[in-house]
Amino acid sequence: MARLTLDDVTKVYTDEGGGDIVAVEEISLDIDDGEFLVLVGPSGCGKSTTLRMMAGLETVTEGELRLEDRVLNGVSAQDRDIAMVFQSYALYPHKSVRGNMSFGLEESTDLPDDEIRQRVEETTDMLGISDLLDRKPGQLSGGQQQRVALGRAIVRDPEVFLMDEPLSNLDAKLRAEMRTELQRLQGELGVTTVYVTHDQTEAMTMGDRVAVLDDGELQQVGTPLDCYHRPNNLFVAGFIGEPSMNFFDGSLSGDTFRGDGFDYPLSGATRDQLGGASGLTLGIRPEDVTVGERRSGQRTFDAEVVVVEPQGNENTVHLRFVDGDEGTQFTATTTGQSRVEAGDRTTVSFPEDAIHLFDGETGDALKNRELPSNRAIDAFVSN
Repeated sequence: MARLTLDDVTKVYTDEGGGDIVAVEEISLDIDDGEFLVLVGPSGCGKSTTLRMMAGLETVTEGELRLEDRVLNGVSAQDRDIAMVFQSYALYPHKSVRGNMSFGLEESTDLPDDEIRQRVEETTDMLGISDLLDRKPGQLSGGQQQRVALGRAIVRDPEVFLMDEPLSNLDAKLRAEMRTELQRLQGELGVTTVYVTHDQTEAMTMGDRVAVLDDGELQQVGTPLDCYHRPNNLFVAGFIGEPSMNFFDGSLSGDTFRGDGFDYPLSGATRDQLGGASGLTLGIRPEDVTVGERRSGQRTFDAEVVVVEPQGNENTVHLRFVDGDEGTQFTATTTGQSRVEAGDRTTVSFPEDAIHLFDGETGDALKNRELPSNRAIDAFVSN
């Protein structure tokens, strides 16, 4: 069993003037045995620092880090039974693939040479690189080097894998292939894994759960679909999803949300969720914006197409309200077969069951979009 727990973990650095820089503030996480947890957030949010504290490469300023019932604060990295895969691969250029993968076992264990050799060969078979054992890193492609770095961690048979943006140096096609490969390997090995990335596609497609960080603070922990459809706040709503959610600042006047260029009537059920807040931000995902159809009861507005970005299977359409500020734009996602061009006048509809509403002062979510029953969602996910 390998349950990893962070209990109010904080990391504080001291700057040149003697002041404190809080890199990570009171993060609490319970990472279950065998779980694949993704730490995601923008550059500088504290995700890599959090990972390095787990690995023992950074000290914990406050709080407690535990592996099962064992407190890891103060335990050296080599004694934690945790393996880390770095962004840079960190392979020894003068050693062969076999030498890179066996070196850690030779230095840190008493395993006989025959067992080390067997572990290395079994792992290279699993990774499909058994024909590369005698090559050196300089003779390998980026994808092959990444597999060697993974193999070096796997042969150690650790309690926990830590991965710090391991795919960021690969091209887009290979990165997509390696995402699938990593998921397969982690499922086969069943090892607790914490994966750091700034790429929300990786976070959405790979993690059992996602932990979203911003400015050193944990914003939300949940399944990828929860973070996408039920964001805790404006930051999570805007960070998760590509294209990102559209936001419109405004205020509540009677039963109507008044934004720049449009008035949006709210039902009584929606108003009951607002808790008296008057300053609001309305959000809607681009795929929930209906373009070119005037639907009764669907809150339809006149708009002008500004830019169309065709992507084959779909189009990303940038629009503005005809009666709004020209600088205020929003996006919609349409099918690739739809015919729409820059300069076209059209209509857009925002279904009320698809909108999100956030407190204009705190950014906290007051209303998230309505979804089918949990049973329907679970059925969708399982398929």
